[in-house]
Amino acid sequence: CLRQAYDNGARWVVLCDTNGGTLPNEVREIVSKVSKVIPGKNLGIHAHNDTENAVANSLAAVEAGARQIQGTINGLGERCGNANLMSIIPTLCLKKSFSGKFDINIKKEKLPSLTDCSRLLDEILNRKPNKNMAYVGASAFSHKGGLHVSAVKKDPTTYEHINPELIGNHRNIIISNQSGRSNILSRLENYGIKIDSKDTKVQKILNEVKEREFTGYSYDGADASFELLANKLLGKLPEYLKVKNYNVNVKKDNELKTTAEVTFIIDGKEIHCQGEGNGPVNALDNAIRSNFKKVEKYYKYFSDLKLLDYKVRILNTGTGATTRVSIESTDKTGKSWFTIGVSQNIIEASFKALIDSLEYKLFKEKAPANIHEK
Repeated sequence: CLRQAYDNGARWVVLCDTNGGTLPNEVREIVSKVSKVIPGKNLGIHAHNDTENAVANSLAAVEAGARQIQGTINGLGERCGNANLMSIIPTLCLKKSFSGKFDINIKKEKLPSLTDCSRLLDEILNRKPNKNMAYVGASAFSHKGGLHVSAVKKDPTTYEHINPELIGNHRNIIISNQSGRSNILSRLENYGIKIDSKDTKVQKILNEVKEREFTGYSYDGADASFELLANKLLGKLPEYLKVKNYNVNVKKDNELKTTAEVTFIIDGKEIHCQGEGNGPVNALDNAIRSNFKKVEKYYKYFSDLKLLDYKVRILNTGTGATTRVSIESTDKTGKSWFTIGVSQNIIEASFKALIDSLEYKLFKEKAPANIHEK
């Protein structure tokens, strides 16, 4: 049938693994046999990912003679998806076993746009990017263990199979309870902070991180909160939002109503903020930002601030469990940052994460410090 289709003028004959159950060794054998009847230049592969082998099957088909690969950005497709072009393209272009044998119609100078391409599609579809995706995922070049970080600093090839910049990604040094001094030093370097590796403050930051993680904090994915903490311990963080007290009230008569009040001490004066929202966090956010017109020195920094995501994780069982809250924020730059708060009270955990988000915005904008009365 395939030969007849080719003889009848078909430009391409594409072999389709429609149920996604074929394995790489089987694909290699099938394509090898078919390529003896149909020239490889007219032979393609269309793989589904039902056994997590769509990329491997596509590459096996190329090795066996196929010269066209069908796939999708981020592997989107019915059931378990199709072959992921975000993995196939860099493999063909950057791995010598392919790039040394084949001419590929992808320009290498365009490869650095690959990660942005992947994340743009997720943004259009309003879905969170898969951080574990090969090559373009946020975790693809992340390093947590202190030994790993130390090795990567000396020779990146010890734990990185390619230079992440080649495909528009970047190295990410994670701060966690598995961190060592190398993690702290590398992260501080990223912040532009120069510090002697033997400075006692490095160990102080590491000890604080580990102590906080024991109580429920996790700075893996909360970079903004860690940057604030590190700068505070180094004496480089100005005081911005000094909170005197806050109150959240949820009341239901005919309808549910949530109100919040926050009192700050700014430049020696009490600033009372009030707001309503569809929930306690939204009410607190509205109270702070809508009423900060009273404090012109800070209000202008919040005009473009947006809260993108709010997540709650219960760390142990029961109604009195410790709660971890994560908030994702962004501004006109389009870059987002993540902050964290932990408490047995979900409102307090949320408030901590929210205040960190606001203070990080002020810190990165180099806003003026809160001035205390003498």
